[in-house]
Amino acid sequence: MGPQRQREIDWHKRMIMRKIPTLLRAESRNSLAVFILRVVIGILTMHHGYQKLSHFEKMKSDFLDFLGLGSSVSLALAMIAELFCPMFIIPGLFTRVATVPLIITMSVALFKMKQGDIFGGGESAALYLLGYFCLLLSGPGRLSIDRIFAKRGTVRIVSSC
Repeated sequence: MGPQRQREIDWHKRMIMRKIPTLLRAESRNSLAVFILRVVIGILTMHHGYQKLSHFEKMKSDFLDFLGLGSSVSLALAMIAELFCPMFIIPGLFTRVATVPLIITMSVALFKMKQGDIFGGGESAALYLLGYFCLLLSGPGRLSIDRIFAKRGTVRIVSSC
């Protein structure tokens, strides 16, 4: 390898090393963390919603009648929240609005069905509730569709990125 090629390699290394602090900024790490939270918690919640959909007939008679609407309606509301809200949360579209039905669903699951037992049977509901509450407070982050709309100035919703 000639000296010219070595200088080019050294120059590229210096340029890469200059970019690393930019990638490690707190705002970038926070956005990445919120993105990971949105995707993971969304996929896990969709799995629960799919389980409710696939076992609807078995579950509808035993499901908690939350608002006095009947256990079938309560199950359908929980299933809709767990299936469709994550479809908005994962890409970061209307994130704060989409977390509200899930916060309600997880609150009912934790406090009504599991009697607030966060260290026993209600542990997973408590973790989901905490994750969705964090998303409600933080918003979708920079890696989201909401952020793209906010940059363009086309949509101004509840979420600010």
